[in-house]
Amino acid sequence: MPDLFDARREALIEKEQPLAARMRPRTLDEFIGQEHIVGPGRLLRRAIQADQLSSLIFYGPPGTGKTTLARIIANTTRAHFIAINAVLAGVADIRAGIATAQERRGMHGQKTILFVDEVHRFNKSQQDALLPHVENGTVTLIGATTENPYFEVNKALVSRSRIFQLKPLQEKDLYGIARAALVDPERGYGRLNIRLEEEALDHLVDVANGDARAVLNALELAVETTPPDGDGVIVVDLAVAEESIQRRAVLYDKEGDVHFDTISAFIKSLRGSDPDAALYWLAKMIYAGEDPRFMFRRMLIFAGEDVGMADPNAIRVVTSCAQAFDYVGLPEGRFHLAEAAIYLATAPKSNSTLGFFEALSAVEHERESEVPSHLRDANRDREGFGHGDGYLYPHAFRDHWVAQQYLPDALQGKAFYQPSQQGYEAVINEKVAQRREAQLAAMVEGDFAAAPEVLTFTGGEVDRQSDHWLQRTISNAGARLAEQRDRIFAAARLQRHDVALDLHAGSGLLTWEALRRAPEGGVYALAHSAQEAAALEQLSVGLPDLRRPIIFEGELSRLSDLLAAFSPDLRFDAILGRNALTTCADKAGFLGSLLHWLTMNGRLVLANAVPRRTQRLYELVDVRSLADGLADLLRAAEETIYADAADPAVNWDVDDLAEMLAAVGFEADVTSETVRTDTHLSQAVLDRWFGEGEAGKPSYRQRLGEALNGEQLGEVEALYRRQLTNQTVAWATTTVYITATRHE
Repeated sequence: MPDLFDARREALIEKEQPLAARMRPRTLDEFIGQEHIVGPGRLLRRAIQADQLSSLIFYGPPGTGKTTLARIIANTTRAHFIAINAVLAGVADIRAGIATAQERRGMHGQKTILFVDEVHRFNKSQQDALLPHVENGTVTLIGATTENPYFEVNKALVSRSRIFQLKPLQEKDLYGIARAALVDPERGYGRLNIRLEEEALDHLVDVANGDARAVLNALELAVETTPPDGDGVIVVDLAVAEESIQRRAVLYDKEGDVHFDTISAFIKSLRGSDPDAALYWLAKMIYAGEDPRFMFRRMLIFAGEDVGMADPNAIRVVTSCAQAFDYVGLPEGRFHLAEAAIYLATAPKSNSTLGFFEALSAVEHERESEVPSHLRDANRDREGFGHGDGYLYPHAFRDHWVAQQYLPDALQGKAFYQPSQQGYEAVINEKVAQRREAQLAAMVEGDFAAAPEVLTFTGGEVDRQSDHWLQRTISNAGARLAEQRDRIFAAARLQRHDVALDLHAGSGLLTWEALRRAPEGGVYALAHSAQEAAALEQLSVGLPDLRRPIIFEGELSRLSDLLAAFSPDLRFDAILGRNALTTCADKAGFLGSLLHWLTMNGRLVLANAVPRRTQRLYELVDVRSLADGLADLLRAAEETIYADAADPAVNWDVDDLAEMLAAVGFEADVTSETVRTDTHLSQAVLDRWFGEGEAGKPSYRQRLGEALNGEQLGEVEALYRRQLTNQTVAWATTTVYITATRHE
């Protein structure tokens, strides 16, 4: 019974196969085309008929009969036949086939033919697993490939195989294949009343371009989608044929050295901006009969690879010329070939699109990274997994841009695209850099920019980075950082020849902008850690030596020593800083030391978050459900955190800074600004608030524990988790802006 069911299933599958599969020739007599290798008296035909095959590789475009020949061999040989596809098969499949071959050879003395479709897709391990068994005759290999085996297949396999090249079928072959399908009553449409008009068949054959599968697929689509007329006749006219197959399958075939050398000379002439040489090599290829569409294809590649963003119009010009050529054809179409070549040769050049291949290399070699949660598709599992939560729609923001995480966590800060200074790219170069810097700053800076960072000291590094991004994404931190940067530089009024110092380089948000605004001056940057210094050095590698920032590494308290050791006479026209003063223990002393390093008309411009005025967590919840008196205890305990006289982050306020500046000799304009931004409080954020501190920094729970007992802490934590987990709240952040000059 199982055999009967198997037979019925196979019969049903065969009946429901596409027309191209049903009409596949079963014998050499049914095979159409490729007379140069299977014609009467030819070596391959004799070998098939005599069942004396050696290893073979069939090479040719799609639809020329490679797989069909292999199937014919399977039908005629007495050898056991095994077929695998190199895309789907692994080493285990190869070993299983070899084991079967060894068993049949040992027990029955029967040979085994192993047919490998798309053999060029075999990787090294697969080829290594197969090679010894081809060498010792355990299997006879038949490979099929659309790629030149001399380029794409293991040399050892090529040397042990006879290679047959199949050519695109001729028009007469395609006419014969189409007509055979119309009259075959079992596998084709012989039982249907079909009238295929000659001009329709001409179109199918012409556009199929030597591909038997293409012409049969188009014929099948035309017949199956055309209802019979009143007389029961299925009429396939030109209109139906044009809808069934509209585009010619133009293939790039790797041929002789002259072909390669000439197209190489043409491309290199375009790249070298030599229109005369480009026209010469173009003319040589046209004279030799090269396919014009091949040349347009190569010019389209060139427009993306070598002209690229230096002139985005190049690809439109070449595309338009290619379309015009299709309308006009030869010989007049040579004008459009020449126009495209001249445009490309004279266009500015940039190969910045090669950044894609650096990204591809990262995909190949970096550890696989998950798509960030807020970028995932939210249509299916937003409710269950929270996918898509926190994504910001750029069009809802100023300039239709918002800084948020788009790369995986492991690749944050990686720059694949490097704009050139040529043509159009010179226009967008600065905007790309500024947005990249703002986004990078939003990623790496946790200097009290968002409230959870003030009191969050625990949790794994990966989770912390993800939360940082999620908080900054929802709060639009990148845009706010960019606004702060612009505000600082508006106050600094840097001239092109000025010398500037960035007190807290961090990600380089101010450093890189200073380099742009003072290209003939000098920029110095203080990195507070070796990691920051190394990152800045790496990002400045592409700059000329004289344009790079001078980078110092150390705490603010060492700044004067570092500067004096470098150049005692150095003075700055502008000293800038973002959140440079936050953890400085002796703010007055440090501000006073800066006077020495400023020129007479120099300006000190600072923007600094004021942790003392940051959002209080108890204000985010409804404390009325707490036990009697606990709400007041909670408020008092949290306020104590911001009243710690020993903590340099919170033991000062805006007025204190104003008094310090005046006392040390600055004339300062000090203003503050409080903004409320949407901040996401994830489960991980709450876990860190109520977890254990690290690096000598107590967590929020531990700080509250100085005033609350364990039962009270448990009640407070339960309230916070119940009301705040995965909620987005309006978080208050206060920033002080300082613009100061010397007293006269």
